[in-house]
Amino acid sequence: MTNPVVGTLVTDVTNAKGAMQSATVLLNGFQTRLDAAVAAALANGATEAELQPLTDLSTSFESTIADLATAVAANP
Repeated sequence: MTNPVVGTLVTDVTNAKGAMQSATVLLNGFQTRLDAAVAAALANGATEAELQPLTDLSTSFESTIADLATAVAANP
């Protein structure tokens, strides 16, 4: 049985047109889920220091997503 969260992300990526757009959808979906996981971990007692590597990873996705979105817009 496929995890519904993963299934939704796979469907979103499959429905995107083109490789760059698919990558943008995938990274956005991953970042959203990563941020939700960090928030849940904080709510369950993890510290910001413990989760800093994941927070940094999420932040690094922002520039990657922006670069891909610019490329998608430039190459419809």
